[in-house]
Amino acid sequence: MRFIFITGVTKFAQMGIFCNLNQLADISLMRPYATLCGLTLAEIEENFAPEIDQLVEYYGGTPKEMVGELARRYDGYHFSSGNVPDVFNPFSLLSVMDFMDFQNYWFATGTLTFLAEMLKKTDFNLRELDGIEVSAASLSADRANINNPVPMIYQSGYLTIKKYDERFQIYTLGFPNDEVKYGFLNFVTPFYTPVAETETSFYISKFIRELREGDPDAFLTRLRAFFAGIPYELNDRTERHYQTVFYLVFKLMGQFSEAEVRSAKGRADAVVKTDDYIYVFEFKLDGTVEEALRQIDDKGYLIPYQSDGRQLIKVGANFSAEERNIENWTSQ
Repeated sequence: MRFIFITGVTKFAQMGIFCNLNQLADISLMRPYATLCGLTLAEIEENFAPEIDQLVEYYGGTPKEMVGELARRYDGYHFSSGNVPDVFNPFSLLSVMDFMDFQNYWFATGTLTFLAEMLKKTDFNLRELDGIEVSAASLSADRANINNPVPMIYQSGYLTIKKYDERFQIYTLGFPNDEVKYGFLNFVTPFYTPVAETETSFYISKFIRELREGDPDAFLTRLRAFFAGIPYELNDRTERHYQTVFYLVFKLMGQFSEAEVRSAKGRADAVVKTDDYIYVFEFKLDGTVEEALRQIDDKGYLIPYQSDGRQLIKVGANFSAEERNIENWTSQ
């Protein structure tokens, strides 16, 4: 036997210093092998032109637009600190070519119950997951750390390398594509909310419909009922829990409309864009709606959208820690 290639989810734990397994070469992050387990954009354009043309016949558009849609859903995996091409998930890509249908194929091949429970148990801040920084050493860990689920999430394929700081040996990680991002968020939602995984899109579509119709009151009334429906066993009664629920609702709305949740200081808590409206949300914990609206004005949260042409609506809401729900709100 001259060559053995071992692949899996977590890094293989090598044995003692005298074990022959120490002769293994871990190529997980080595540049020459960064595209070994995926398909690059160049390879797809060179080898799948007939299938891309067939997808265009089904869905319309141009071949370039279709490749862009494939990339948005299935590209983005990066397995090196160097300047190497991203790769597509070959299983999902080939499934689309075979069935001529955009679905979350890879995510349907397995579940991450262990990871979701680990996130909940450690009170991990889900809002930090997309864009989190980790040390190079932690990505090479060969044992699951119950207090730090990020390396396991990366090794399982739900996060990928977005950036590398060579000086400090720090990786920035994030979701590789929409298939993984929304598949992951849909899966963990039942661990924090009363909504089953199969019903998440149904609930989120109702939120979006009300905002598309220009009715923020109906949206916040439904969101209030959503919080009220969280059962006792899912509710750990911490501020972090409710921040996570807000994050999941607004992040999942991005499947159907352009939505973003605050990831840095100096930005609104949430922004949702529909065909006719742009909503800027600010939530206060045990504050007042007036304070929330004043912050939107004082911090200039509307300024980036003033030349957009769509109607701008600012929404201020107060979250009561005692009631553990949205207490009141107003929009202008």
